[in-house]
Parts: sequence; structure tokens; C-alpha cells
Amino acid sequence: MKQLNWGVNVIYLDQAASSFPKPVEVIHAMTEVMTEYAANPGRGGHALSMRAGSIIDRTRQAMATFFGFDHPDRVCFTSNATAALNQAIKGLPFEKDDHVLTTSYEHNSVRRPLEYLKKTKGIHVDYVNTGETEVFDLEAFAKKITPHTKLIVVSHGSNLTGKIMPIELIGELAREQDIPFLVDAAQTAGILPIHMTNMNIDLLAFPGHKGLLGPQGTGVLVVGKGIDLTPIHHGGTGSSSELIDQPDSLPERLESGTLNTPGIAGLLAGLTVVKAMGIDSIRAHEKRLTELLIRGLENIQFVTTYGPITDRLGVVPFSIEGIDSHEIAIILDQHYKIAVRAGLHCTPLGHETIGTSSQGTVRVSVGPYNTEEEIRKVIKAIEEIVDGYFG
Repeated sequence: MKQLNWGVNVIYLDQAASSFPKPVEVIHAMTEVMTEYAANPGRGGHALSMRAGSIIDRTRQAMATFFGFDHPDRVCFTSNATAALNQAIKGLPFEKDDHVLTTSYEHNSVRRPLEYLKKTKGIHVDYVNTGETEVFDLEAFAKKITPHTKLIVVSHGSNLTGKIMPIELIGELAREQDIPFLVDAAQTAGILPIHMTNMNIDLLAFPGHKGLLGPQGTGVLVVGKGIDLTPIHHGGTGSSSELIDQPDSLPERLESGTLNTPGIAGLLAGLTVVKAMGIDSIRAHEKRLTELLIRGLENIQFVTTYGPITDRLGVVPFSIEGIDSHEIAIILDQHYKIAVRAGLHCTPLGHETIGTSSQGTVRVSVGPYNTEEEIRKVIKAIEEIVDGYFG
């Protein structure tokens, strides 16, 4: 993969939070909107509004095609994956004593809406512990389904350990049981193949600013046929203004307010770059970097890495015996100009699963523009930190 350098003298390894640097195509696409046609899409019949609406429509179509879905009108734009997940979860018609089945690796963007519904609607939630390794016990997971299960929601890839969930198998299970299936693809969109139709995914939520290489402030919720969501936001939609209620048709029903046209244009540009690179090439590159990093860290005394052995995303959490994870991250940042993430990573249940709740971990996450040289510098920095504390 070609390395990008925008003059930032930092080794950026926090790709699981947000991809960086951004492709030049993304910057150009957003700049073009802001300098040439930054009008409201769908809010007027003039040329600039029509041009803005056109880029929105093209992005819907591109997203639908990329994720194996035949209905671009059901591709709904949000401000991020959190907004998409909240709309998906809170928009379903839950009643008291309904049941949701999920995993112990869910991000707070899933857990907190579910906990909110526990308090406000009286639903029940099972957070199934799926273990630290690659193995996923589908039979044990299936046994948690009850006659009251109204949703299965699964994070495709853990933002803590990089563990990959078998969403195709889970999708088959959900379809057999006639249960809606929501996939949080925050860590996998643009990195792993996702085909909504073939994988029996009813709701797909993902951000634009991670694996799709787009800008922050962009997200998508794809709503499968047969799924009817109550909007959690109400307001202007640019059409059907005479109605006192929210329109019934998608995507307008779930898209109140002015859309982020510059961001969506940047998202389309990011998707175009991802397709040109090829997700198989991206995956292979990130896998090489991950394996190099794990091998290096495991050879350092007092360092412990967590997560699956081989089949994982480019996310590697580690700890150093007796040293606070935040302190390690600060040293890497201030002394080595290496940007990583420390703490609980918005997934406390995941930390309970791998036994790191008390201290958290340092998370190194790679992207398509990182290099082997950067990974070697990280390993060298950790060696020096350990030597400074224990040497």
C-alpha cells in the first residue's frame, strides 16, 4: 500500500477510532462541494440544489451496490455509526418483556441504547460471552433465543481485540427464526466483504470515517425490506412539507434536517478509493502488519497481547505488567510521536471478557496507509519503555 504523508510527523495507529490520513480524493471531493455547490440537497429546484442532490443519490447507489443491497432508497445517511445504531435499535417496536440477543463485545453504541430500552420499555437483553479466541459457539448462542426474541444485534468485528464474528452464520440463524438481524459494521465496512442479501442482514450500520476512508460526521443505516422503523428525529425532509407527520417513505422518513453534503461527497470518494485498492488487498496488508506487530510484542518480556491468534482485524490490544495503559500511551505520544488509544475503548463488557477491566489496554490499530517500518518503530519503542521500567 502507498503511504500518504500530509506533513504530519506522527505515526498514526489509532485507525479503529478514525482512519488517517485521508486520501487526497476525499479532500478534493469535499472542497469541490464547499467551493462550487454547497446548497441544500432536495430543498430547491435550482441548479446548485440539484447538483447537491445528485451526489447524495450517487452515494446511496454506490453504498447499496457495495454492500449487496438492491434498494438504494433505503440507504439512510446519519452523522455517524452511533446515530445509525440508535435509530435502528430505538426505532423498532419493542414492548415489555421483549428480548434482544447480543454479545459481550458490543460497543457502548449498542449497549447503551439497549440498556435505555431496558429501563424505559422493560425489555430483556442477553450479552453472550463469545470468548477471546476465533471460535464462536453458534449452538450456545442459538440456545439463548426465546419466543420473545425480537432482535439479534452483533458487532461484526471487535474494536477491542479485532475478533471477527461469523455474521453469515448468525444471519442464517436469524432468518430461520424470523428475527431481525442488525450488524454493527463499524470496524469492518471497507475491510471485510459484507453482502446484506447473502448474509441475511436486515439492518446494517457503519461509519464513513473508518474503513471507508471518508470524513468524520458521516454514517449510514441500511434498512432492509420489511423493516419499519419509527424515526427518532422529526422535522424537515425537503418533501411532503404539507404533512404534519413524518413521511412514510424512505429515506426521507429517517433523514430530517439538512444532510452533510460535503461529508457524503467525501464518503463517496473514500468508497471509490477503497474499491480501487480492493478490500482483499487492504485486508491482506493489514493482516501482515498485525502479525508483525503481535510477533514483536510477544517477544518482549512483561508485555501481554490479547485477542484471537490469527483470524482477526488489524486491532491489537496489549498491556505492560505494572504500568498504567494511559501512561504507556502518553509516553508513546510525547516521546515517540506514536498515536495509539488507551483505556476501555467504549467496550467495558469486552474488557470483562478478556480480563482487563481494571487497567484497560493500549490499543494499536492499523490501516491501509501504515507501513512495516512504522510497526517496527512501535515494537522498538515498547522495548525501550519496558527496558526503562524493568532494565
